[in-house]
Amino acid sequence: MSDIAGRLADVRARIARAAESVERDPAEIQLLAVSKRKPAAAVLAGLRAGLRDFGENYVQEAVAKHEELKALLEGSDLPTPRWHLIGPLQRNKSKPAAALFSCIQSVDRESLAEELARRAADRSAPLEVLLQVNLGRETQKAGLAPDAVPALLARCAEWPALTVVGLMAIPEAQSEAEASRARFAQLAQLRDRLRDLPGGARIEQLSMGMSGDFEVAIQEGATIVRVGTAIFGAREETAQ
Repeated sequence: MSDIAGRLADVRARIARAAESVERDPAEIQLLAVSKRKPAAAVLAGLRAGLRDFGENYVQEAVAKHEELKALLEGSDLPTPRWHLIGPLQRNKSKPAAALFSCIQSVDRESLAEELARRAADRSAPLEVLLQVNLGRETQKAGLAPDAVPALLARCAEWPALTVVGLMAIPEAQSEAEASRARFAQLAQLRDRLRDLPGGARIEQLSMGMSGDFEVAIQEGATIVRVGTAIFGAREETAQ
C-alpha cells in the first residue's frame, strides 16, 4: 500500500507530459483508478493519495467494497469514492448498479439501457452512462458495432433518467502502445460525428487508454483514462 502514492504521482506526471505534448490541459483528463480485484484497503490508500474515482468490473465486488469502505471511512474527513462500472453488466444486476455507480461505462444494448433507465428513475439526478463501442468488431468482446451507436444514442435520449455523456472502448490487445493509436482516433472521430445527431448534445467523454497505452490515448483525445496496474500494482499481487 505504501507504494500507491508514489505510483500515482508517476501516473499523474505521465498524464501531464502526454497532454502537454499535444497542447492539451492535463486538467481536462480524468484519472479513473481501476480497483477491480483489489481490497478496500487499496481504495482507502488511493483516497488518501488524492484519488476520488474508482473503476470496478463486477457489481457484487463493488457493492461489498463500498460497504467495507463505509466502515473504514467512519469518522474520517476523506471523501467517499465515486464508483464507475467498466465491466459488462447483466440486466439482472441493473438495480444495484443504478443505485451504486456514478457512471456506467459499459452500456452496449437497448435492453440494458432501458432497464437502467427504469432502475435509475428514483435517483436525484440522471444516471450518466457511456456507450461501449467494439471498434474491431471482435466476437469475444462486448460493445456496439460503430454503425449501431447512433440508434442506441437516440433511443437513450427518450429516457430522462439516463444521460449519455460519451463513449468507451477497449481496443484489441497490442504489444506496443502506438499500435492502438488508430483505434483511439477512430473513437474520437465517432464521438465528433455523434454530436449533431439525436441525443448527441452531451457527448463529450472518451474513456480509452489503460496502463500500457494511456499516453497515446490522451494524444488522440481521451478525457478519461482507466489505470489499474500502474497505480495498484499487478493484479496477481495480493495486498496485505
